[in-house]
Amino acid sequence: MAIRDFLKKQFIDVIHWTEPEDGILAWRYPMQDMEIQNGAKLTVRESQMAAFVNEGRMADVFGPGLYTLNTQTLPLLTNLMNWDKLFQSPFKSDVYFFSSRIQTNQRWGTATPITIRDKDFGMVRLRGYGIYSWHVADPRAFHTKVSGTRDLYQVGDIEGQLRNTIIGRMSDTFAESRVPFLDMAANQIELAQQIAEHLRPSFAELGLALDTFVVENLSLPEELQKLLDQRIGMNMIGNMQQYTQFQAAQSLPIAAANEGGGAGLGAGLGAGIAMGQAMVNAMQTGMQGGQQPPQQPPPAPPQGGVPPVAPAGGAPQAAGETKFCHNCGNKIARAAKFCPECGAGQQ
Repeated sequence: MAIRDFLKKQFIDVIHWTEPEDGILAWRYPMQDMEIQNGAKLTVRESQMAAFVNEGRMADVFGPGLYTLNTQTLPLLTNLMNWDKLFQSPFKSDVYFFSSRIQTNQRWGTATPITIRDKDFGMVRLRGYGIYSWHVADPRAFHTKVSGTRDLYQVGDIEGQLRNTIIGRMSDTFAESRVPFLDMAANQIELAQQIAEHLRPSFAELGLALDTFVVENLSLPEELQKLLDQRIGMNMIGNMQQYTQFQAAQSLPIAAANEGGGAGLGAGLGAGIAMGQAMVNAMQTGMQGGQQPPQQPPPAPPQGGVPPVAPAGGAPQAAGETKFCHNCGNKIARAAKFCPECGAGQQ
């Protein structure tokens, strides 16, 4: 049986690998029932590296080139196996190939917003996304800490680990930089460089090298972005009193086109001025830290059955045909659309 098993064995004369698809990081050369012949040829192509592992221990690592396998080209393996300088017999060893190509267009992004301190807004929740690229730089560390003895190891197997590492280092970078959010969004290139410097040691521990890191976008959650837009709009308005006067002037053509002609124009002008003055008073009161004086209650209806006073130039109104202005309390006709006293619109 032993002689039959020996005859079944094949001796490998040429060892090489071509990548069948993208995304492969490590591949083990099939060695079942095969031994490597002394003097065999090892071909390592550009963008590849090869490593010999003997009984679970990493031995020699080869970069791109053509090698003849002997004690001179396998010094570490020779030492591990206690070979003489001129060994002649075939040997058994695991051979791993590693792809050193740059893995481009790798995506990263914050699954949930990151809460950071901000000089302008106090506390903000920040979202971001972008791309990065990396490659296997140290096969020894990558094999020992990541890929291990698997026959095939691909990019998808380590992608989640790298993405979570990026998010963790981003939080550290934001905390140390103390850069306001508005400055971060305006200097994304410099921010990406800072994050990359924090990431490189973590990648190196896994036998990887970070080549590029790009921040494509930094933003706030939708509800916070709306508040920021409102603040920007207030800053663009500037003088609120001038803005309300402008709004009142803009309403004149609209009021003139309404039913009533000149009367509608006068009522609209009065309403616009009153509304603008109320807004200015409210803002001045808020800035002074005070409160608006309470509005006077509307006058009580006449007592003792005394008929209501008729407006100037007209006949007395019946009690059922009058109402009170919701702004100043003045008694007006129920069909009136604007109060003649304060100009406020009526419903």
